[in-house]
Amino acid sequence: MRPLLFFIIGLFTLAGAYAAETPRVAIIIDDIGYQKTDLALIDLPYPLTFAVLPHTPYGQRAARYAFQHNKDVMLHMPMQASNGMALGPGALTVGMDKHQVQQTLQAALADIPYAIGINNHMGSYYTEQADAMAWTMEYLSKRHLFFVDSLTTSRSQASKYAKQFSVTNLSRQVFLDNEQNEAAMLKQLAILINIARKRQSAIAIAHPYPQTHQFLRKHLPTLQQQGIKLVSISQLLPQHHDVVAAGFTAPAVSAPQ
Repeated sequence: MRPLLFFIIGLFTLAGAYAAETPRVAIIIDDIGYQKTDLALIDLPYPLTFAVLPHTPYGQRAARYAFQHNKDVMLHMPMQASNGMALGPGALTVGMDKHQVQQTLQAALADIPYAIGINNHMGSYYTEQADAMAWTMEYLSKRHLFFVDSLTTSRSQASKYAKQFSVTNLSRQVFLDNEQNEAAMLKQLAILINIARKRQSAIAIAHPYPQTHQFLRKHLPTLQQQGIKLVSISQLLPQHHDVVAAGFTAPAVSAPQ
């Protein structure tokens, strides 16, 4: 009886090890908030993560809807780009001082209180700046939020200052839909899968284009067949990171006098 017991325990141990080694991918849908049709993406029966722009016509509604459907919500924070493109409301710019940066983050999180972390919208100039990223990470540390670097520049300072302020920091590996056609997206999905197999996990960013919606509906079911597990972004966080939505933490800076 004892050998049989050890054999059964061994099988469970092997099964657990196999499950732990299953490569995982998270797909973040950026730019949520400007279109009512964004809500249809949330209805997809998969653990996608939704990065919501603050102060947008449908941002609050989309974030609440995602939260109610047990989908991870992030704040998609507009940050200054090097190409001078318009950023939308509530953006962070390099001309701000520390108090302005942190007040702007606070206002954005008040608008999207379901956010458990943030990533940058644009930000190819802002994320290169030492002071700007230090002030940003200091604030995120106070609110127990993580940062996903969209890596719109190779000179991003996010990792350096996230480490300094003990902020959990992840990075995007693949943009899934820079080209909105099935062939191009299939190539990007293949790259994502290969990275996940090598590193055990990978992160992609996509957008609420109609073509992307159709692509995800068609191809997400194939991930399991390829030995890949689709997960929410919170499942790629280290175990020591306690996931908490911004609405459950106190504001970290006082209102201007």
